[in-house]
Amino acid sequence: MSFDYDLFVIGGGSGGVRAARVAAATGAKVALAEEYRMGGTCVIRGCVPKKLMVFASSYRDIFEDAQGYGWDVSHNGFDWGAFRGKLHTELDRLEAVYRKLLDGSDVEIFDARATLTDPHTVKVGDKTVTAKHILVATGGHPVRPDIPNADLGIVSNDIFLMEKMPKSVLIIGGGYIACEFACILHGLGVEVTQYYRGAQILRGFDDEARGLISDSMIQRGIDLHVGTNIVELCPADGDEVTAAVQSDAAMGAPVAHSNDIADNPQSDTASAAKGPIRVKSTNGTEKVFDHVLFATGRTPNTDGLGLDDAGVTLGRRGEIEVDAYSQTSTPSVYAIGDVTDRVQLTPVAIREAMAFVETVFKGNPTKPDHELIPSAVFTQPELGTIGLTEEQARDQEPVEIYCTSFRPMQQAFVGKSERVLMKLIVSKETRKVLGCHIVADHAGEMIQLAGIAVKMGATKEDFDRTVAVHPTMAEELVTMKEPVRTA
Repeated sequence: MSFDYDLFVIGGGSGGVRAARVAAATGAKVALAEEYRMGGTCVIRGCVPKKLMVFASSYRDIFEDAQGYGWDVSHNGFDWGAFRGKLHTELDRLEAVYRKLLDGSDVEIFDARATLTDPHTVKVGDKTVTAKHILVATGGHPVRPDIPNADLGIVSNDIFLMEKMPKSVLIIGGGYIACEFACILHGLGVEVTQYYRGAQILRGFDDEARGLISDSMIQRGIDLHVGTNIVELCPADGDEVTAAVQSDAAMGAPVAHSNDIADNPQSDTASAAKGPIRVKSTNGTEKVFDHVLFATGRTPNTDGLGLDDAGVTLGRRGEIEVDAYSQTSTPSVYAIGDVTDRVQLTPVAIREAMAFVETVFKGNPTKPDHELIPSAVFTQPELGTIGLTEEQARDQEPVEIYCTSFRPMQQAFVGKSERVLMKLIVSKETRKVLGCHIVADHAGEMIQLAGIAVKMGATKEDFDRTVAVHPTMAEELVTMKEPVRTA
């Protein structure tokens, strides 16, 4: 049987684009469909714009610290409008780069929604095409809790589209997205309150590390409440809206209104942020916020893709079930990235894309490696992590814990009390470093390099043999000689 394409990719994010380009380089005839904007979550509404906002939000501390170092520094506050314009110019540039890369690889682009009609057929726009192999790389999207008036709130996709910066925001959630935006918005001058129903934020990360980040967020002025959730939310009444506007005017801060969120087909709400919102919470408080941001999880983009028609099996959360080679229950259909709900990280999706091409187009069956993946949480300070947490490790085998927490030189000099953490989890039997956790400015940069050693199977003695770079924070990773505890 002849097909229109050797490969049809659905989804123009980092994973889908990489798979399309590399497959085309083997001589395969490839097409790719993207219904929204090329670049996916990472480039358009995730990693890239978020990290640029992290940079922007960090300057408030830099200005304050500069004065402690003798600089005469003055600033007039943060201009969201100026930043927002540059942000979207940069996103437009990156999207154009993605398109250019696809064009240069002779990948045919369809700017339309694609759906499967059978294991080898795709309906894209008003056209129907066939493909020997189909790769689904549609990613995921943020979701709201199932509560009345949840549509009054916004989700992470909407943050980058706000026309004006709010004066106050309530963030619901305690995961990395919630905590990152709490730190970002606080750094940009927003009054931030955060509710999380669990006992401590950043569930799944090392307990000691997440505890230090929680303390730091509170110390910085974020009103963090754990063990707390929403009881009720509704539009604020007229008097409350008037009071909020008057308060904002007195402080020179803009208020977000219903037209502050641009239409975004990747958002759960194209008409979010309908003005100030009154919130009752389980801690007995009742307060009005300009925005309520739901950071309560993400779900795979599988609705309406025709996966049932192609015989593709979905999991309990709507994710596409795949084997170790990213193949679905339908042999001609594969899936990579967040839509499979394996590891929701852009570099992982890219690795899965490369393994897919090796397997299907180069005749070299390759499993993507999901072990010992370094990652970072871009709170302030950042968290860098790889491997097992202390809690996971001690449930697995006897371990030694090497840990130190201290005030770094740069902050101590200006009288700040913020602390950093350096932590190694070591197997008693093999002496291998099973986990490394860093809480500090630029921890993301540090963990990338430490991750190489951990991935290679370095022992504690390998770390000890490495000469320290002095004076740095990271030198503590190679100077901790005695365990602080065993388990």
